[in-house]
Amino acid sequence: SEIFEEAVQCIGALDGDIMIGHPDGICTFVELSVPLVARLAERFGLPGPPPAAVDAARNKHATRVALKDAGLPTPRNCLIRSKEDLVRAAEHVGFPAVLKPISGAASLGVKKVTAHDELVGCYREVVAELSSLVVVSGALVQGNGANVGINAKEVVDLTLLLEQYLDGDEVDIDIVVSEGQWTYAGVTDNGPTVEPYFNETWGVSPSLLAREQQSALRDLAVDCILALGFSSGIFHAECKYTSTGPQLIEVNARMGGGPVRECNRLVWGVDLVEEAIFVALGIPARPATPPAPLTCIGYSFVNAMRSGVLRDTECLTALRAREGVVTSEPLVGAGDQVVGPADGLPTWLCLLVVSRPTARMARDYVHRLEAELPLQIG
Repeated sequence: SEIFEEAVQCIGALDGDIMIGHPDGICTFVELSVPLVARLAERFGLPGPPPAAVDAARNKHATRVALKDAGLPTPRNCLIRSKEDLVRAAEHVGFPAVLKPISGAASLGVKKVTAHDELVGCYREVVAELSSLVVVSGALVQGNGANVGINAKEVVDLTLLLEQYLDGDEVDIDIVVSEGQWTYAGVTDNGPTVEPYFNETWGVSPSLLAREQQSALRDLAVDCILALGFSSGIFHAECKYTSTGPQLIEVNARMGGGPVRECNRLVWGVDLVEEAIFVALGIPARPATPPAPLTCIGYSFVNAMRSGVLRDTECLTALRAREGVVTSEPLVGAGDQVVGPADGLPTWLCLLVVSRPTARMARDYVHRLEAELPLQIG
């Protein structure tokens, strides 16, 4: 692509700079850049993931195929390339189900459906939503006429996937793989998402799930990473412990976003940015972890529960002085238009992160602070 060739020229030009010289490694923390970085590393003979493995992880259908071929559990699923595929997909997958783009980021275009008529309407909505997405500063955002960026169709496959709905408790697993072995795996509980859009709500680290469940989820996530063709890297896996056992939702071949770095650093003393740099340089990544958590973290992405205009965010400034508050960060500004679940994917109003002596205390404390927030939407 044009971007790849421009990047090759820029990196190649470093050889002529006596202050910099040939690069020793290349890495990214941005989802949409992962395929590009893998190909650049391959082009310059630098350590990096196989492009085929990255592409399989980015493509949710390809991930399912790889898992099935490896004999790993995977939910029923069916590709949807046009509205003519809806009947066949519904018959194969059944309901409830989840309609999602085969590649993307966050929860954009992801929606739960419970019947065929709902699937048809949802398909139209999701296609329209995805068609309006733009890429701004490496992130997919909803186009509103004011933000200037690249049309998402240029960088993201907008083919859809209908997938069996998974019940149970959801977790994030942040994994370091080095020389074909996992060397770190931190499990974080996720709260119930705002359905039907699956917008993230809250999390707690370390996990409150039983140790056997955490081990089963970790083992599945690692097996999935290896089945995709990776032998090293930093991964953010999303899984559920369902009524039939552990299931993978998706694997992201990069460090997770939001509070992920801070959670792992504060709870387990592992800086995933440092580990990503080690991997990019071809240095074995073997983070040392304490026998017990250093602290416990609870976080909340506060979702708008109705549409309107956010009046003020000053309350978040005062919140930073409260005991145990690590982060109190507005994600939108006063006067911004926000969306509630009745009208679409809810807007994240702010991110709260707290530190407490136990995981239950951290979870309960962040819930209490969220409930006390006087954020007003007019």
